[in-house]
Amino acid sequence: MPTIAKRTRISYSIWYVAIGMVIYSVWPNLLPSPMPQANGQVTVRITELIVIISLMGTGIKIDRRFSFKNWATPLRLILFAMLLCISICMLLGIMMLQLALPTALLLGAVLAPTDPVLAADVQVGPPNEKMKSETRFSLTSEAGLNDGMAFPFVWLAIVVANSGLSSGVILNWLGYHLIYQIAVGLFLGWLAGKAAGYLVFTLFDKYKLIKPTDGFLAISLMLCTYGITELLQGYGFVAVFIAGLMLRHSEKTHHYHKELHSFTDQVERLLLGILLIFFGGTLVSGILRPLDWEMALFSCAFVLLIRPLSAYISIIGSNIHWKEKLAISFFGIRGMGSVYYLAFAFGHTSFAGEDNLWAIVAFTILLSIVMHGLTATTVMNHLRVNIPKEEVPK
Repeated sequence: MPTIAKRTRISYSIWYVAIGMVIYSVWPNLLPSPMPQANGQVTVRITELIVIISLMGTGIKIDRRFSFKNWATPLRLILFAMLLCISICMLLGIMMLQLALPTALLLGAVLAPTDPVLAADVQVGPPNEKMKSETRFSLTSEAGLNDGMAFPFVWLAIVVANSGLSSGVILNWLGYHLIYQIAVGLFLGWLAGKAAGYLVFTLFDKYKLIKPTDGFLAISLMLCTYGITELLQGYGFVAVFIAGLMLRHSEKTHHYHKELHSFTDQVERLLLGILLIFFGGTLVSGILRPLDWEMALFSCAFVLLIRPLSAYISIIGSNIHWKEKLAISFFGIRGMGSVYYLAFAFGHTSFAGEDNLWAIVAFTILLSIVMHGLTATTVMNHLRVNIPKEEVPK
């Protein structure tokens, strides 16, 4: 499938969705029901799994060492663009779609994060890749960071739906869901990545106790880090990405990083193919039935205006070529992370108009898959050829 995608310059995500639509149109009962409403827990767990696999792979392949200066662009995208997206979506949800406050807030929180799963076409390549691209780095690191950073706002929607909006609710959310859970995720991710790096690149190398030979370590580290962080009430998404990043920078030149990246990439693509076939099935099985013109207009506005403008405003003044700014702003790909967050929220409490939210999110993901899938390869090739080398940050 990657070979087909490369030759046609059409993302393999589009091919998988099309295959799913054909299968469920011709043989509707051949496979299990693809509808997330009918498979709430299965939807949560399988999307949760693919997101954390993707986050581990994302952390492992980022070569640029963290500093506020080096990571200025993704930090701007997280701290400004994502919050602006959530706010605008919430306001439009209330005024344009007539949603209740908790439902509108949930819609903004679900759509805000850039998806690490479907963004492979615009991300950096394997570890130690020599090509430097601010566009690819920014989109990769943004996708790694904001899946975890959107979680507090999903929780805010849940607690507001359960308890209403009050000063006590906001204070509890600030202290627990925003500060404590992010801090736990950051610390445990840092600790796990450092410990794994020491074992693999220092202790085992020094004493030859055991020599890791395949990429399964990445999955082991991912699952252990995620599980322990969730048990301690931290954000596992944050921890997994940070663990992958710390492991990557424990010893940057070691060939084993490519083995780790290759293994996670293969597992991720396997799961992605399955999930996108199911997603294609939902499109012909009724998930878009509640969609009206106002919902469709909202989705188009989000993909074409809200995300691009929010991102572009957030990086104004940065030392990046204007073409790269446009690409970073445009390629805010939506995907499996949004499905996970929506299924997670619906599993914790009830929201008004749940079928409407599924229709909006599914249509937004479809727009993103088609628009970004048809343009990513062409745009990235254009940037690679035409951006002057002296304007690409090291």
